[in-house]
Amino acid sequence: MATYLITGTNRGIGYEYCRQLQARGERVIAVCRTASEDLQQLGVQVEAGIDITSDASVAELKARLGDTPIDVLINNAGILERVTLADLDFDRIREQFEVNALGPLRVTHALLPLLNNGSKIVLMTSRMGSIEDNTSGSSYGYRMSKVALSMAGKSLSLDLKSRGIAVAILHPGLVQTRMTDFTAGGITPEESVKGLLQRIDELTLKNTGTFWHANGEVLPW
Repeated sequence: MATYLITGTNRGIGYEYCRQLQARGERVIAVCRTASEDLQQLGVQVEAGIDITSDASVAELKARLGDTPIDVLINNAGILERVTLADLDFDRIREQFEVNALGPLRVTHALLPLLNNGSKIVLMTSRMGSIEDNTSGSSYGYRMSKVALSMAGKSLSLDLKSRGIAVAILHPGLVQTRMTDFTAGGITPEESVKGLLQRIDELTLKNTGTFWHANGEVLPW
């Protein structure tokens, strides 16, 4: 049994991570701002009231955990605000940087003392953060924040390799969640997380820093 800590777990992909990991017998620590009823009924350890954009809140999370070793840290929390060139709202762009890019780095840095040789870090980014794959433009804050997150992940993979900690940069696919307005044609959270867990299980120091689709495809930067 390994210990997995996941952020952004009250619904969607984060909740599904918790459900599948618990079903296969792992220890799950579910971190969120507000716990949903479904999450509370899952039977995992829930650490609610945590805001990943706040240094003090993340420090509180670390204090709650004490010396609990973490085998896999999954930085899943994120937001999507559709900002177009015609409606360039810098406050909404800034908020996406805080949540999507700085938040995961803040959590990772705070919890590093709990990760040991052989531990893994997962950053949930997006294909929309691929510069080469951007063929439709717009979505300024989301795209920009996900590029920044992927860059953080690449740097972490290099900085932590000597400590035996591997890093995965993962795109979940187009998933039917509230974030995507349950887009028609998307895959279910269950399908997405099944693939994501395969990528995490396959993560080693040899492929650390890879930008993967949940289906195993290596994505362009």
